[in-house]
Amino acid sequence: MILTPFEWSIAKRYMLPGRSEAVIALVAGISITVVMLSVAMLVIVMSVMNGFRAELIDRITSLNGHAVVQAYGGRLENWEQVLEEVRATPGVTRASPLIEQPLAATYNGRTEVVFVRGNTVEDIGRLEENLVAGNLDTLDTEGRNVAIGSRLQQNLGIRLGETLTVFNPQGRSTPFGIVPRQVGYTVTAVFEVGLYDFDERYVVMPIPKAQELLLTGDSVGMIEVQTEDPERVNEILAPIAERLSGRAIVTDWQSMNSALFEALQVERVAMFFALSIIVLVAAFNILSSLVMLVRSKTRDIAIIRTMGATRRSLMKIFVTTGSVIGVIGTAAGLGLGFLVLFFRNGIVTGLSTVFGLEVWNPEVRFLTELPSKTDPMEILMIAGMAMGLSFLATLYPAYRASNTDPVEVLRYE
Repeated sequence: MILTPFEWSIAKRYMLPGRSEAVIALVAGISITVVMLSVAMLVIVMSVMNGFRAELIDRITSLNGHAVVQAYGGRLENWEQVLEEVRATPGVTRASPLIEQPLAATYNGRTEVVFVRGNTVEDIGRLEENLVAGNLDTLDTEGRNVAIGSRLQQNLGIRLGETLTVFNPQGRSTPFGIVPRQVGYTVTAVFEVGLYDFDERYVVMPIPKAQELLLTGDSVGMIEVQTEDPERVNEILAPIAERLSGRAIVTDWQSMNSALFEALQVERVAMFFALSIIVLVAAFNILSSLVMLVRSKTRDIAIIRTMGATRRSLMKIFVTTGSVIGVIGTAAGLGLGFLVLFFRNGIVTGLSTVFGLEVWNPEVRFLTELPSKTDPMEILMIAGMAMGLSFLATLYPAYRASNTDPVEVLRYE
């Protein structure tokens, strides 16, 4: 829709109402503000929720892989053969044995429920980037050294070099019954992966030490699998799942965390729907401001018609006037949204300080920091929706203006 110089000059005059139309200017300003805030809120909420999901997937799969192969009963006896089969499967990038068992640990009279995790020395080395204190090289198969999560260290008040006692209820049999097995381990490393539950519960040690603690012999609990595409993990591992049918079960990361990710998806859709209503409210504000403008400019419109302006020209003038409000509000909203996302963690810290509340609680949110991931297609969709609704809101006032009868308006002038 290209405007002639005449049409553009009239549109510019209507975009900036004079002092006599202060109410119209106020309503137009409110319309721009509402569009800006609604677009900014959509950008912020959708980016944070995308970041939350992506960060959860990345951190969960970095620890537990994209899938696990687990025997019925929890003990994989012939795991070396299964491991070779999994590694030979096209699309699998890494596979390694793993032991994971919930137990109890105590230090200086304090007891916590922990997950004892037995990894290969190579897998333990991958925690290097998450290391907070200590040295992972000390976790070899010779000594009784372990790495623990940072939150677990804080909860127990234990320091590097001190002994953490782990209890296994399946201990040795005696004439007086089963005596729980107690093994002391020296804490030589502390890690923080950013997932609260992992940092609060995990005790990592080499597989031979976990087998010794759990009295499982040479068996392992499961095989952790990484694939080239986490979204296609079921398709990639379908052949191995069929071959191991009856002996072991293949569980992907989506199934292991299905409740969490389904809840996130439902919340994401609900938030988008709720915030989209605000954009609709902004469109109604644009409609009301244009209706008021048309009513106040009825005499001017009639004079313009008598000077030769066509109905099409009037439609273009008022559609342009309303659409510009939508474009300005959308552009300002995108800018505000990106600005808030850039300083999001500082804003969270500031709000916590001002109100004395923990706005972002890692115990509830699973992550230690507020994440963000902006999807370009979603941004385009949000901008398109805002400008599209703004455009639709201009059609009725523009139609009213174009159908103004100059004879009726100017009859008594």
